[in-house]
Amino acid sequence: MLKINRVHHIAIICSDYEKSKHFYGEILGLKIVREVYREARQSYKLDLEVGNQYQIELFSFPDPPMRPSRPEAAGLRHLAFEVDDVEAAIAEVNQHGVITEPIRMDEFTGKRFTFLADPDGLPIEFYEV
Repeated sequence: MLKINRVHHIAIICSDYEKSKHFYGEILGLKIVREVYREARQSYKLDLEVGNQYQIELFSFPDPPMRPSRPEAAGLRHLAFEVDDVEAAIAEVNQHGVITEPIRMDEFTGKRFTFLADPDGLPIEFYEV
């Protein structure tokens, strides 16, 4: 049987590298591990650390096509981050002008969560532990 240890990384292609770098690095507070410019691809690759466990790879490419996210389309639905306090997380991103949806309750776990969007409209969830 196949043995998968964990998620190794999540790759995101952005349309505006500086905006997305600011959003993920400054607003969400993810640690920048490495940043490289790949001349042959005219592309930046930014490696971001999440809670000492996972890594997000943020890519920029010239004129990437937009991917629909609303109404919900087939494929990856959203990226969820675990937070200790959803209200505190909301307050933090709201200080940067990021709009969040009202807090909802997971009917199966009783946990609270909310959604927001990155600069390209990628749905992001804050899920309270």
